Amino acid sequence: MSLPPDIPTPGGSRGWLLRLVIAFSFAQAAVSMARPAVSYRALSLGADERAIGVIAGAYALLPLFAAVPLGRRTDHGRCAPLLPAGIVLIAAGCALGGTADSLGALGAWSGVMGLGHLSFVIGAQSLVARRSAPDDQDRNFGHFTIGASLGQLIGPIAAGLVIVGDAGQDGALASSSALALVVAAGVGTIGLTSLWRVEPRGLAASRPAAGARVPVHRILRARGVPGGIFISLAVLSATDIVIAYLPVIGEERGISPFTVGLLLSLRAAATIACRVVMAPMIRAVGRTPLLVTSCLLAGVLCAGVAVPVPVWALAVMLALLGFCLGVGQPLSMTTVVRAAPEGARSTALALRLTGNRLGQVATPAAGGLVAGVAGTGAPFVLLGALLCAAATLAVRPPE
Repeated sequence: MSLPPDIPTPGGSRGWLLRLVIAFSFAQAAVSMARPAVSYRALSLGADERAIGVIAGAYALLPLFAAVPLGRRTDHGRCAPLLPAGIVLIAAGCALGGTADSLGALGAWSGVMGLGHLSFVIGAQSLVARRSAPDDQDRNFGHFTIGASLGQLIGPIAAGLVIVGDAGQDGALASSSALALVVAAGVGTIGLTSLWRVEPRGLAASRPAAGARVPVHRILRARGVPGGIFISLAVLSATDIVIAYLPVIGEERGISPFTVGLLLSLRAAATIACRVVMAPMIRAVGRTPLLVTSCLLAGVLCAGVAVPVPVWALAVMLALLGFCLGVGQPLSMTTVVRAAPEGARSTALALRLTGNRLGQVATPAAGGLVAGVAGTGAPFVLLGALLCAAATLAVRPPE
């Protein structure tokens, strides 16, 4: 007899959550290593700021169309099969991206990598929602996203250690960025080893009766869902712009790839610190004030990255930005799960991820256009405005 969806298994053991966090750490480390490597490889192939934006957007293009169907499947089936499938796609996208010798091929394999990341995240987020009691959702989503932050901490440092060269050494930059993508593929596959027993078969949701699926428009009309989606979009877009454009700013300001990797990892470390103390912060100030304040501060700090400052000052800004951005993702997950109609929580989370991917397609492309006109710092100002807009939506929590 199967357990109903969204009900934690008896005993409350969180060993499954630890294994899921470990797998997510390796999968995210592969992606976080590959994203700056893709930017450096694109630079070695002659890409300008506009092309960097288009390639960064390609990462999200395939997932944009796949999120809702995968969420529908997960609402009425098992979550676990999406996890290894996602890791395989991530590894394939990384490895084949390392062999790409044109910007078009590099963008296509970046899209495969993005599809794999989406598949893993939909399965994993749905699993956390299904296995967590309502009072544990903020904590468990916070712990789950620590996996992403650990990967974002390790990946850029690894990329910085492998990638060498500068604008005057395109041959070295091309070969080392290709090597970084191949290494990222190997890192991702390690995550397969910790996926055992993350989802008991008895936890799978039952198949829906005819006509039982909740329409997408009804999910989107639920108070709290649109706001949660937009907040998540803004926060992830900010993270994405930092990952994609900090290498470009580094090249412009004479900052080495290794130092850029350290700066990206510092941001991720601050995000981990934020998520470790998430529960005490919520108890101290409340969910809504925490969301509003973090989005506003992140907006100001994101815009501040555009200002040419010494590396140490940039490091301070990125650390504070990472801490503020650490709030938005886990709390937006909980907001969407609590606001979604019964039987449509995975679909609602998938719509949230669709919003994320829409932001990842549109924001880097818009950032590339703005950067081509106003300079490489302009995308950070654009993201600062987006985060401030998200803060206004965070004022109205779901009922």
